[in-house]
Amino acid sequence: MDLKSNEDGVFSIKDLIEKGKRLITEGDRSFLDAKINNEEMDMMLFTSGTTSAAKAVALSHKIICSNIMDIASVLDINKDDTMLSFLPMHHAFECTVGFLYPLYRGTAVAFCDGIKHIAENLKEYKISVMISVPILFENMYKKLMKGVEKQGKLEKLQKGMRISNVLRKMHIDVRKKLFKDIHDVLGGNIRLFVSGAAALDPEVEKGFNDIGIRLVQGYGLTETAPVISAGTDDHYRAGSIGQVFPSLEVRIANPDEDGIGEIQVKGPSVMIGYYDNEKANEEAFVDGYFRTGDLGYLDKDGYLFISGRKKSVIVLKNGKNIFPEELENLVNRIEGVTESMIYGKPEPDGDTKICVKVVYDLEIMEEMYNTKNEADIYEEILKKVKEVNKKMPAYKYIREVMVTTEPLIKTTTAKIKRHEELAKIL
Repeated sequence: MDLKSNEDGVFSIKDLIEKGKRLITEGDRSFLDAKINNEEMDMMLFTSGTTSAAKAVALSHKIICSNIMDIASVLDINKDDTMLSFLPMHHAFECTVGFLYPLYRGTAVAFCDGIKHIAENLKEYKISVMISVPILFENMYKKLMKGVEKQGKLEKLQKGMRISNVLRKMHIDVRKKLFKDIHDVLGGNIRLFVSGAAALDPEVEKGFNDIGIRLVQGYGLTETAPVISAGTDDHYRAGSIGQVFPSLEVRIANPDEDGIGEIQVKGPSVMIGYYDNEKANEEAFVDGYFRTGDLGYLDKDGYLFISGRKKSVIVLKNGKNIFPEELENLVNRIEGVTESMIYGKPEPDGDTKICVKVVYDLEIMEEMYNTKNEADIYEEILKKVKEVNKKMPAYKYIREVMVTTEPLIKTTTAKIKRHEELAKIL
């Protein structure tokens, strides 16, 4: 980008621009008059393969642009914002929302130097908007709260949140002044976090919003280019993945007594299909709707809520459904736990035992319990899991715990590859 002329086989962008200008001056309009078919496949992205083998998703210019227009109608970023790009560009979420959309709105994009440098990048580049995955926001929130606790200010912070929430009901917002120290830790300019690609812990969502940093959830898939719905400043409901985008139709197929069924979507940003995979395409569409494989429900105001992946749901002998993500959120709040995976183990009587694999941070555990012994750490985590059980109905009880320091198998956007992890466990 900075070379003045071509060098050692590397092209200079400046040279290429000058060459283009010369060609146009000489009457060559082949580039200016080029026609494209905006409905044919010109992008191929692979699904993350969290529950099955990855498939090649065929997308077009029209599909991508339709999604960008929908995002622009609900998400307000502009030329005064700077967005921090953290996820890999080959992921649909980052490509459309973190790169093409800011380019369309004239927003500057700063590329993160790596996960260890996020805090300094937020300050250095004066980041105002960040789009990332739940695990990053959850870890960020844990560190912030841990820092406040170490300073002996946790009780004061919680009291401030309660006072602030009362004032907001009277349309008085003092959060940025009241929680200035925390805003400064995050660079002092953050106004919007958008979380997507997996379920976000409701406690983290509420916590950031309580201190004056709007954290909203977006939802979508590679197959939908990718966003289907998102929360905004004007349309936000805690725990929801927002309202469905204007150009899309969503229906809940075969809802149960709680209104939970498969989320199905139709509209201009849905993929052409899986490349060269007719069998997968036949399974993916019904009545023109794309079957997302996610379970959720719509409330009376049109806010979409997600319960979990259809393929991840554990069905008990009594017909009750266990959504792993719900229990994982609770286990992940245990201090020293970095991540967890809930899974079902078949029992001889035909029922399913709810189990959890817990990944812990050895340094934090040693600091808390003065031991590095895995058996001792197991006992401490087991006690905490039993406390989690007390908050739930008996059929959701976690009845078996395994612990490790080895990270779970994940995609590039930190989603657990459940089928691979389960094969490893069982």
